[in-house]
Amino acid sequence: MRGMSLIVKTITNITVGFMFIYGLYIILHGHLTPGGGFAGGVIVAGAFVLKILAFGSERSAEKKSATRASIFESIGGLLFIGIAMSALLVAGTFFLNFLPKGTPFHLLSAGIIPFCNIAISIKVGAGLFSIFLALGAMKYIMED
Repeated sequence: MRGMSLIVKTITNITVGFMFIYGLYIILHGHLTPGGGFAGGVIVAGAFVLKILAFGSERSAEKKSATRASIFESIGGLLFIGIAMSALLVAGTFFLNFLPKGTPFHLLSAGIIPFCNIAISIKVGAGLFSIFLALGAMKYIMED
C-alpha cells in the first residue's frame, strides 16, 4: 500500500481543496489584502505537496509531475515578462500600468497587478513543487 494511513488520506482529501481555494483567494486579492502571487503560490504548492505526501507516488509519476511543473514554471515566467513587454508596446514604458485602475478597494481596481500576481503565483508554485520533487527524487538515487 502506497502512501499513509486511511485517516491521513481522508483528511488530506478534505483539506487540499480548501488549501487550493484559499491560495487562489490570496492570489486574486493580493492587491487589496496582505498576500499576492508569492504567498498564494506557496499555499497552492503546499496543497500539491500534501497530496503527494499523503498518497505517495511512483518514479514514473514523479517524472511526469516534474516535467509538468517545469512547463508551468516556464509559463509563469513568460506570462510575467509578457505583461511587462505588453506595457512597453502599449504605453511605451516597461511595466507601466496601461489598464484602467477602476474603483479603489474593489477587486477589479488594480490594473495589471492581479495579472502579475497570477503569473508570479504560477512561477512560484511550480518552482516550489519542482524543488519538492527534486528532493523526493533523492530517494530513488539512494536506492540505486
